[in-house]
Amino acid sequence: MSAATSIPSAGRRWLIMIAVMAATLMQVLDTTIANVAMPQMQAALGATPESVAWVLTSYMIMAAIATPITGWLEIRFGRRNLFAISIAGFTIASALCGMAISLQMMVAARALQGIFGAFIGPLGQATLLDSSPREKHPQTMMIWGMGVMIGPILGPVLGGWLTDNYGWRWVFYINVPIGLAATVAIWGLIGKIQLPRRSFDLIGFAFLALALASFQLMLDRGSQQDWFNSTEIIIDAAIALGAVWMFVVHSISAKEPLVSLELFSDRNFMISVVFTMLITGVSMAGSALVAPMLQTLMGYDAMGTGMLMMPRGLGVVVAFPVATYLSRKVDNRLLIASGLALTALSLRMMSHFDPLMGKEPFIYSGVVQGLGLGFAFLPLNILAFSTLASHLRTEAAALYSLTRSLGGSATISIMSAILSRNVQVNHAELGEHLSFGGLHLMGKDILGHLGEPGGMVMRMLDLEINRQALFIAYMDDFWLMMWVAIFSLPLVFFLGKPRAGAESPPVHLE
Repeated sequence: MSAATSIPSAGRRWLIMIAVMAATLMQVLDTTIANVAMPQMQAALGATPESVAWVLTSYMIMAAIATPITGWLEIRFGRRNLFAISIAGFTIASALCGMAISLQMMVAARALQGIFGAFIGPLGQATLLDSSPREKHPQTMMIWGMGVMIGPILGPVLGGWLTDNYGWRWVFYINVPIGLAATVAIWGLIGKIQLPRRSFDLIGFAFLALALASFQLMLDRGSQQDWFNSTEIIIDAAIALGAVWMFVVHSISAKEPLVSLELFSDRNFMISVVFTMLITGVSMAGSALVAPMLQTLMGYDAMGTGMLMMPRGLGVVVAFPVATYLSRKVDNRLLIASGLALTALSLRMMSHFDPLMGKEPFIYSGVVQGLGLGFAFLPLNILAFSTLASHLRTEAAALYSLTRSLGGSATISIMSAILSRNVQVNHAELGEHLSFGGLHLMGKDILGHLGEPGGMVMRMLDLEINRQALFIAYMDDFWLMMWVAIFSLPLVFFLGKPRAGAESPPVHLE
């Protein structure tokens, strides 16, 4: 117990990295890969559009509830045990999803996926940091960050290809060989680690679980229930707010709270958490908005849509190595500011799209946004964990992962609600300014006398107004997200530089 954890050899580090990234990429891909298979899944399981949405909702709710207890479970069962069990459980749940013969079985299997998948990201990030020397942390975070950022982008493309060629069940079956290999590798490569013991805060967990479940339910069902015009959504919001308040009050007074209060005293970590929520929100909302816009307004199929979204992934791939190199030469805060500026520029480019344009504007704006996300995300990861004690890494990674997920879910829901509202407003404004004077022999009175053909013309006009109103609403969302990125810039000045030569308390081997 006196010896601090030794850094593994270079060869062993690479093996650990490959195993961790395989598990992480498998889990991250699953957050988006199933989305494109929903229509086929709905038909096969005999579900309605509203009920099949629980396939996604169950995963998100259970992942949100399970993530905060990652740190305590690691202390209780050991990192190697928990990591291997998580990957194995996720793999088994994936196989059950593929074998599902009813909606109830699919929802239950997806809930299991959410529980086990919640632990993979935080444990993977902590494992990579602990197995690398401090001077190698930027490169380590580069590789981990590329998987986290590119996974959701590749998900729809891979999911569409698998669904078209092999059927929707292979969206889940593909996890089985990867998961089995990663489980064996993690069990054989990671050593046992002894961490300071602490009791489980059951009351704190109950409050936090209730808050997260209610909040996620509100986000996922808000658009279906017309948001705060629905009693259900108002109740969800009230429960979430009350549970958060009780969790905060309990945590302040508890002897051993569920989430260590040390995390909240670290300025860099907390500001990085806020930044990550904003950046992830813009990133995920951008994907969630662009994909349906390309399909419903621009006429692209699922595969074409995925290919047009790939340049953003290319931008991330280019930005991460460059940011890793620059992080050793310049102030990381400057890189974050540059990334936010590029992200804002890309959103401004997207706010000037038009219905008749070609592919080039999508490609250019996607590359710029990928560069911006890469330059901002990597330095944030470095600064977030640079001043934390090593025994807090898993707990910090869990909180980091949770806020990233919540930031994405909340931003998508907010942007979708604004989109729906703006479509109605734009439709009304465009209808008011529609002039029949320039339509030649198609005035309202003449169309009224034409009977059914006149009615068809009016319906065609209404459809075109709807299309234009929807397109303008998308542009409004991109414009709003641009200002979110711009107004986030001042937060950079509150980040501090890592202390030179700062060392973390040792983690002892059993």
